[in-house]
Amino acid sequence: MMSIKELIRNRSVYTVDGNTTVQAAVECMAKNKIGAVSVMEGDRLVGVFSERDVINRVVARSINPVTTTVSSVMTTNLVVATADESYESCLRKMKQANCRHLPVVEGDKLVGFISLRDLLQVDISEKDDTIQFLNNYMFHVPPGVEKRYTK
Repeated sequence: MMSIKELIRNRSVYTVDGNTTVQAAVECMAKNKIGAVSVMEGDRLVGVFSERDVINRVVARSINPVTTTVSSVMTTNLVVATADESYESCLRKMKQANCRHLPVVEGDKLVGFISLRDLLQVDISEKDDTIQFLNNYMFHVPPGVEKRYTK
């Protein structure tokens, strides 16, 4: 079973400061092809700014993204993952919180960020491996065995 630490290994962590404009944060997200960024105050994680925040808190309210700061529209009720957690645990957290992105922490330090897509890819891979194992177990005939049953 893959831990979150293994999943985020060698990945870049994208963050913005709370004083960053929504426009600049969205440009960062688009440039890096990501759906959310962690919002930091120094070394402290204070929020998450996601595509949903852009839609629900900026566009739907006709707020100007050029003059609005991320801190005024970010999600502050955070759900986080720990680096040693399993992907299944993170999937459960996301389902309960109805979110698609989780910051990953070790103690008080932000070490990564995972998306629902990341976790579903791991889940599918794990299930494919299980199916392959069970298929081999059920249908594999060891060499020489078929000769015992033929006439």
